[in-house]
Amino acid sequence: MHVLQPAPLFSEIAEGPENGMAFWVKSDDGMRIRVGIWGQDISKHGTIVLFPGRTEYIELQGRTARDLTRQGFAVLTMDWRVHGLSDRVLSIRETLHVNRYSDYQLDVAAIIKAAKSLDVPEPWFLLGNSMGGCIGLRALFDGLPVAACAFTAPMWGVKMLSLQKAVALPVTWTAHAIGRGHSYIPGHNGKNYVLNNPFEGNRITRDEGMYNFWLKQARAKPCLQTAGSTMRWLHQSLLECRRLAKMSSPDVPCVAFCGDNDGLVEVNAISRRLAGWSNGSFEQIPGAKHALLLEVPEVRNRIIAKIAGHFIGSLREM
Repeated sequence: MHVLQPAPLFSEIAEGPENGMAFWVKSDDGMRIRVGIWGQDISKHGTIVLFPGRTEYIELQGRTARDLTRQGFAVLTMDWRVHGLSDRVLSIRETLHVNRYSDYQLDVAAIIKAAKSLDVPEPWFLLGNSMGGCIGLRALFDGLPVAACAFTAPMWGVKMLSLQKAVALPVTWTAHAIGRGHSYIPGHNGKNYVLNNPFEGNRITRDEGMYNFWLKQARAKPCLQTAGSTMRWLHQSLLECRRLAKMSSPDVPCVAFCGDNDGLVEVNAISRRLAGWSNGSFEQIPGAKHALLLEVPEVRNRIIAKIAGHFIGSLREM
């Protein structure tokens, strides 16, 4: 079995379970992807493969991993390409860009390769957050070997005003066609969000402690942080959401959550998807913002407990 090379893991800021480890794995197109694992030696129920959201990275999952390992799971997660310490595709490393949305599936294949090399406990479960929910749904269609799945604020539609929806695809396509696909989406720039926006009025969470958790990490390790997304990223994201919307839901037990104060993803796209998911359920959280796993304790704890119960319950039904 292939031996993975150790990678940095900044445990002092992650606040995750003890004995976390990180490794490098190569994607099929040669990108170096960082993966992280917690709780491998104490797992009772298997491994949760956590797909992070846009701008997120391994250390930001530390507190979530701590909560999930307490529920009896190992947690395997990663930095997507152009995130955290994984390889970039542009010379400006902070800019979030993707050439094709299918490139993220190369990262998925890499983390599965890492899971097999590390012999992480089975069965495996998928937890996809935001952009990771979009990537995760595609991975399920492609046969991701998990017993059940859960999604928090999955990006199955990008929240926009009606006029923005009407023009977003042609405008972003044109930007790429004329060589401007690397330029920022209007309203985005080269500045990191948490370093340049106060807690008051933020779009991430109602919990000031969790916001400061991210802010503290951003100040301590700027190398992990990213900034705005490009026109090409948005165009590819919109196309992927459109393609996924035309596909029937996979036969995998599912639970999904979204805040009704989410300003980044389209809640209706989530409710439509789950309405047609034969063994799926959807809960909308009153008042919650986008990052449900960084939300106030009563929300975060309830979601963690429901996800754990859902995963354990799916094993009883197998």
